[in-house]
Amino acid sequence: MKRDTDKVLVIPCSGIGKVHGLMSREAAYLVTDELAPEDTDVVCLALLVKGDEETVAEVQAGPCVTIDGCGKACAKTNVELAGGKVAQALQVGRFLAAHRGAQPGSGSELTDEGWSITREIAEAVAEEAERLRSAEEVA
Repeated sequence: MKRDTDKVLVIPCSGIGKVHGLMSREAAYLVTDELAPEDTDVVCLALLVKGDEETVAEVQAGPCVTIDGCGKACAKTNVELAGGKVAQALQVGRFLAAHRGAQPGSGSELTDEGWSITREIAEAVAEEAERLRSAEEVA
């Protein structure tokens, strides 16, 4: 399915089995399904890493926001390797640092606390998408 290249692309890390990865993916879906569906679209990191031509072309065509679960920054790194522009790179750990002692859940299920922090991440992405879209309209 072809995506609207005018949208801000949100690329979460894969981090399967890790709570930070789950939070990054759920934040991306909150943005693209609920908070800013008209302005954003999600990109599968695995397709980008694999070198899928359509996915690489999409990433190269517009601004990207990455959400990484850990300091390895796989989403950010792979967008850059594919020739994409990372407008904003977020890390789940930075949000968790503001909630010392938080118990966000497991790699397969978030707690209420985890969902609350995930929503904070999603709101940050939605704000950046709105800023980027407003800047495009002015240009």
